[in-house]
Amino acid sequence: MMAMQYMIHPIVMGTKVFDKGMMTYQHDYGKEYTIPIYSWYIEGGDKNILVDTGEMKPIQSSAREQAIGGRIYTFEDGLARFGLTPETIDVVIHTHLHNDHCENDYKCVNADFYCHEKELERIRDPHPLDFRYLEDFIEDIAENGQIRTVTEDREILPGIAVTNTPVHTPGGLTVWIETEQGMAAITGFCVIEENFFPPPEITGMEMEVIPPGTVVNAYEAYNIMLDVKCRADILIPLHEPKFAAVDTIPIK
Repeated sequence: MMAMQYMIHPIVMGTKVFDKGMMTYQHDYGKEYTIPIYSWYIEGGDKNILVDTGEMKPIQSSAREQAIGGRIYTFEDGLARFGLTPETIDVVIHTHLHNDHCENDYKCVNADFYCHEKELERIRDPHPLDFRYLEDFIEDIAENGQIRTVTEDREILPGIAVTNTPVHTPGGLTVWIETEQGMAAITGFCVIEENFFPPPEITGMEMEVIPPGTVVNAYEAYNIMLDVKCRADILIPLHEPKFAAVDTIPIK
């Protein structure tokens, strides 16, 4: 039987403007940086699949669009590009449950939501250091019985699997997707391409990757990132700006 092969469509559903050090641990503090917040539409097979749902009310400004090099959409408008509505989404896979990755969950009334058990534990009892968890955004899907708890690395659908990568959060899930150009990995942690391919001043210190600025354990994160980098044929850092101008991955 032939393996499933998918196409990945990045849809910008929000942005953040902050210190670049929020992305790059011990590096580039004090530089203003804008990241896109994505929802990824996974096309292929017989189900409509998203990875994350983005912000509920994204700031749509020319300055932010210029900073990321692409258009910023509302959830509904972004899905409409592909003939979809929130009600037609069948599956949502969450990289993690920080608010900017799940604010539109409640709109997907017919979807099954996959997230790691450690993320559910954390969003219900967040540590004071991690203010990015807001349980309100998953209350509806929890009450409706839509959550499918992930307890171990597993296949979600044919050709789509998740592995726990506790880099940015304890329950972060990296999503592995089979494509015609090999295995793509949407990272389960908030990084940009520079985290995986550091500049010479970093590699010159014998560092092959840079952990994210918000990190569970910097040493473990470093090793996990090396493993993801090695295993992926197509590496998709969760907040890399260049994908804001990309319609489809793999890029042909």
